[in-house]
Amino acid sequence: MSLTLVDEAAITKNASRNIRKTVLSNGLLVLTESMPHVRSVSMGAWVGSGSRDETAGVNGVSHFVEHMVFKGTTSRSAQQIAREVDTIGGNLDAFTGKETVCFNIKVLDENVPPALDVLSDLVLHPTFAPEDVEREKGVILEEIKMDEDNPDYLVHEVWTQNFWKGDALGRPILGTAKTVSSFDQRTLLNFYAGQFTPRNMVFSAAGNLEHDAFVAQVEREFGSLAASGDSVPVKVDAPRATPHITLKRKKSLEQVQLCLGMPAPPVNDSRRYVVYLMNTMLGGGMSSRLFQTIREDRGLAYSIYSEMNPFRDTGSLCVYAGTSVDKTLEVLQLTLRELRRLKEETVSEVELKRAKDQLKSNMVIGLESSGSRMANLARQQMYFGRFTGVDEIMHEIEAVSTTDVQELAQELFKPETMALTLLGNLGTMKIEREDLAC
Repeated sequence: MSLTLVDEAAITKNASRNIRKTVLSNGLLVLTESMPHVRSVSMGAWVGSGSRDETAGVNGVSHFVEHMVFKGTTSRSAQQIAREVDTIGGNLDAFTGKETVCFNIKVLDENVPPALDVLSDLVLHPTFAPEDVEREKGVILEEIKMDEDNPDYLVHEVWTQNFWKGDALGRPILGTAKTVSSFDQRTLLNFYAGQFTPRNMVFSAAGNLEHDAFVAQVEREFGSLAASGDSVPVKVDAPRATPHITLKRKKSLEQVQLCLGMPAPPVNDSRRYVVYLMNTMLGGGMSSRLFQTIREDRGLAYSIYSEMNPFRDTGSLCVYAGTSVDKTLEVLQLTLRELRRLKEETVSEVELKRAKDQLKSNMVIGLESSGSRMANLARQQMYFGRFTGVDEIMHEIEAVSTTDVQELAQELFKPETMALTLLGNLGTMKIEREDLAC
């Protein structure tokens, strides 16, 4: 199939960041951001589906496919892929999330053609050889065991599975021992054919490149990505959150792992900067309320933080802490006290300004590398369909008021919607719903 570019109307520009977008005739969207001051180019093929788009029977197949594309293509062995990437000094990587899978490579600008050739080959022409599938099962089963032996990972996984109970969003990205053991070549080929389609993918790149020349290269390499499977996979509906209190006893642990969370806005919610700022003040850094109160003032925990987990149609805000069993209830009550303060007391302008400065700095610094720009391009396209410049982001952050923060805290911090997981040598500890009053 010969690919041609759609007309100029399909090409958009963002002058402040030198972003350009071209839609190829088969529906593949190509995004670039020119960064003439660097010598690197980062590029990535993004699939707009992740573990939450899997059925229960094939939970973990997205992650399995991510592993398997590196095991060989119709023209390269796994060793050849590794050798060619090392020869050009490239950094080839991939990851699987709840809503995306990404295959990416970073190289010097002079090595873009061979890097693009390798990347496109492993994305478009994997063989999923049966013997490789069987071998990789063992690798991923060990990865699952490794994560289950990691207490701070496990408490988040238990919390998530119970919070999004019965929904794919709650299932583990890696899958389970049962599902992974059931995979074969046909499983992978069927899933690959349904998800790796032009209209379900974005190809993004950032660095020292020229858009038109780069698009021509992508056009040549991705010519085999035919539009025959041009439909976008149906997305599942937003799940209902399940408030729960889960006490998982594990005597071998020295610490109790605590995860307290509640529903939060989705990634593209108009109040996203309000919740980011509130999270920053609550537990987003060393000056945050939780860090200062629980670690610095009381010495009750080494690790204590809060984090946002936004998705396309829902989200969660969680607080994590690791502490001793005799201090667990105190850490929980102090955490709830900080949530109550955010609801009852308006934050000071000084504290809000500090959070704004911290958030703005993190966002700007996070866009300094070609790799972060490449990822930012793809995510903005997938979630927003447009590109936000730094100035616009700064303006949105500055527009947040102390009243906005308090109103959102009052909406989110409700005991009846909260979920708590405790993991460790809990003994006879009991937690009731009224213990989560805030």
